[in-house]
Amino acid sequence: MKTFSAKAEEIERQWFVIDAEGKVLGDVAVAAAKLLRGKDKPLFTSHVDCGDFVVVINADKVKLTGNKEQQKIYTSYSGYVGGQKRETVEKLRDRRPELIVERAVHGMIPHNRLGRQIFKKLKVYAGNEHPHEAQKVKAFDL
Repeated sequence: MKTFSAKAEEIERQWFVIDAEGKVLGDVAVAAAKLLRGKDKPLFTSHVDCGDFVVVINADKVKLTGNKEQQKIYTSYSGYVGGQKRETVEKLRDRRPELIVERAVHGMIPHNRLGRQIFKKLKVYAGNEHPHEAQKVKAFDL
């Protein structure tokens, strides 16, 4: 008996939509990362992009538990002296709410070429509308 290894051209991709309204950020990110990676499929192969496309709507209404809204800090560094920027979730939600979900999901997928390829299949929108109706998206319950 030989070990089965999926090939990229054999994968059938589907589109799923996750409504993040009132859901905890971690639960939304885990579900999205699992679908993007393809871990829920029986033909999952770790070195092949087996996952589906994921659309997350209502990213501006995602919840964080505890005091993370004021205490969690996102940092970025440009590489230059004095180039460190710090921002709380509260300020990031006002400026660009999609980034909260994107950063949470990005931390849950591999940090290599495969991960960058997988991350391109994630589409996050702050509102209730998205332009992917033609792909026949299926609702995904958490």
